[in-house]
Amino acid sequence: MPHLVIEKFKEIALPRESEGLQFRFLASNLHVEGEKLIAVKDEEGHEFFLVLKQDHGKVLLKSDKTTRPASIFLLHRALSAYAKVANLKVLHSNVPEQKNNPHLKKTPALKEIEFFASSFPMDKEVHIEVGFGSGRHLLYQAEHNPDILFIGLEIHRPSIEQVLKQINIKGLKNIFVIDYDARLFLEQVPSNIVGKIYVHFPVPWDKKPHRRVISKTFVEESMRVLKKGGRLELRTDSENYYAYSYETFMSFPKIDLEIKKNKEIAISSKYEDRWKRMQKNIYDVTMINDTLSPPLSIEGSFDFEVFEVDEAFVKQLHKKKFIEEDFFVHFERVYKISEDEFLLKLSFGSFDRPEHLYLLLPNGAKASYFPRQPLKSKANLAAHAKIKEVLNG
Repeated sequence: MPHLVIEKFKEIALPRESEGLQFRFLASNLHVEGEKLIAVKDEEGHEFFLVLKQDHGKVLLKSDKTTRPASIFLLHRALSAYAKVANLKVLHSNVPEQKNNPHLKKTPALKEIEFFASSFPMDKEVHIEVGFGSGRHLLYQAEHNPDILFIGLEIHRPSIEQVLKQINIKGLKNIFVIDYDARLFLEQVPSNIVGKIYVHFPVPWDKKPHRRVISKTFVEESMRVLKKGGRLELRTDSENYYAYSYETFMSFPKIDLEIKKNKEIAISSKYEDRWKRMQKNIYDVTMINDTLSPPLSIEGSFDFEVFEVDEAFVKQLHKKKFIEEDFFVHFERVYKISEDEFLLKLSFGSFDRPEHLYLLLPNGAKASYFPRQPLKSKANLAAHAKIKEVLNG
């Protein structure tokens, strides 16, 4: 990931604007000396942290993993802008001086999860590709089906950048791209609107099967979001994944499956081409949805009351865990912004699909999640209630 190795960190008076970015506040870790977070906000309202860390004797300024922006160009801008405004002496950098590629400067196809959670696009049929990799299949489908909206999910940043570049070069208007966990994403999709879900060559995770995309919960969510006649298409070269997925599908009391071996499709990835040359078998397992589901409805909010907190109380939350039957809450780290405001790093919600967020905790005012609200799910709402209980003492 992009980072700067600097001789010495220098604080600046905050808030401070520079090169179209606002550096809002600085938070210091109360348990790890020298670790600091710098809050950044761009012109479009995207918020994230830069993090200062000591690593093997080096002073690093880099992206915070929990809040890192989807746009790598935005991260480059923030690192360069802070180094310039604070007059930092940079010893080493892998951040380019200027991003010359015009196809990555404007990326309207790149969306945050809030875009889908607040107002999911409903004017076209939707197809979803999970883990699009090189994007060859996603781009081909979008070019040949202009009346369908394609949503591509991927967590590998270089793959996202490459596909965004191709979307801009080709002028495609019917693709949205998001860096997000597909299992969580489906929980935000309205019922009965998706025509196809593509899961092509997912990571097999033979040693960590709980991380596999295909699971009973994922299939259930797929059934809900798929329209009647919609299809969930799994394509894999892994014998183990094929066998595991077949068992998962067949655990349902009623299901319509198509199974094919070494089926030719219109477009294939470079990896699939390589596996064909190696004469590896490729398996297709397709579930056809034959039911209509009730509308998506999850009630609740992530509001907080006003809390009276002090440093001693907040500091003792460090590394505290609360584990319940259906959810958990982990107070990972504690930061101090000022004498009257603190910051908590949290993971919470579902054991398989936890949220990772920060919580701004001002004394005598309402707390708020940063940089966004949690996704509305039963596990997250239950975890939120527990967080409020803990903060109330």
